[in-house]
Amino acid sequence: MTAVSDERPGAAGPGVAAQEDLRALFGQSIAVFASLAGPAHVVETANPAFFAAVGADRTRTGIPLAELLPELADQGFFALLDQVYATGEPYTGRDARVVLGAGPHARELFFDFTYEPRRDAAGEVTGIHVIGVEITQVKHAQRLMAEHRVLLEQIARQAPLGEVLDGMARSIEALAPEEVLVSVLLADPDGRHLRHGAAPSLPDFYNQAIDGIATGEGVGSCGTAAHRREPVIVTDIATDPFWDDFRHLADQAGVAACWSTPILARDGGLLGTFAMYHRTPRVPQDTDLALTRVFTGTAALAIERHHIEQAKLAAEAQAKAAHDELAKAVRAEQKLRAEAEQRATAAAELTARMRAAAATQAAVPHPERCQLGGTPGCDAPAELKIADSWGDAAWGCPAHVEEAIINVRSVFIASEELGGLAAYLNR
Repeated sequence: MTAVSDERPGAAGPGVAAQEDLRALFGQSIAVFASLAGPAHVVETANPAFFAAVGADRTRTGIPLAELLPELADQGFFALLDQVYATGEPYTGRDARVVLGAGPHARELFFDFTYEPRRDAAGEVTGIHVIGVEITQVKHAQRLMAEHRVLLEQIARQAPLGEVLDGMARSIEALAPEEVLVSVLLADPDGRHLRHGAAPSLPDFYNQAIDGIATGEGVGSCGTAAHRREPVIVTDIATDPFWDDFRHLADQAGVAACWSTPILARDGGLLGTFAMYHRTPRVPQDTDLALTRVFTGTAALAIERHHIEQAKLAAEAQAKAAHDELAKAVRAEQKLRAEAEQRATAAAELTARMRAAAATQAAVPHPERCQLGGTPGCDAPAELKIADSWGDAAWGCPAHVEEAIINVRSVFIASEELGGLAAYLNR
């Protein structure tokens, strides 16, 4: 890294001493410092923190700031510099967002900064001192905590698991310093397969293809991480043997690296996996690992809470079903008992009527011929007497008596001894 420098030819006198003082004050400071000269805002000197912020490939002085950092042209900073140079009034900015670089290499930074006018002995503005403190990590931490708090609130109010996991994935994708595609897979109860949980930025065909993959050694990043119960970092899918069976899918989805971490319950049981995909081969940085740790723990909390709620609902449903079956059985038993009582009562009443009818008919004179032959008549001797519960009785031959018993309801054999059917069977 180039040290603070001053490339003005022939620099001498108080100005040189002032620049030396600034080097002493800001040379090794974490604060960003640059001294700009003239209305073109030429970079005269800057400390290592300034060049570290703008990029190690731009450690140059003696050129206008607009030439060193052309991407600032549309972000309002040059207009503010012109304002301070013209008015001589300092300007202080808070939480200023700066985008450095362009395209896939663009970086979002945040600064608190001050533009202080530089004056000569006569009091005329000759340039501007830029003093700032990068607060990017603070802003990211604030955003991380805010997103994390939202997720915890969702878990606390028992939001659907899919909603929580999808929100978590989107939060990480927004917070990550570089493009990342997040996937959460959920373990089956037996721990042998992984099911789709959330992956808002991966293509549908990819999510469908890996839904239900087995857990095991060499089954991609996620299957292996679930099997080992430890993180699996694949920095280059194109060459890693774990991806032999899935490399064509990764190519179609446009992903080249996948870091997977198992999501474990408090008792060590497998809940799922948390994966971060990248478009290019990549090694995780400290910020990536920190995001993984924070949100893997959050995912575990959400999934365990979901399992508890599901078990509770299942137990309640089972208890309700058992209660309903018991109530149904009780109602059926009560109905059967009532029907049995009704049948017993009816049988008792019928028996009483039959006995009464038999007793009444016992005194009726015995005819000599069968009375059951109908219109044609029957000349057979009257051997048996039959009666019904309504009090009607008749004498007949065995053939016509048997026919009557079969075809006429509630008919029984009667005799003076009230022997009933026994008299017929013992005739």
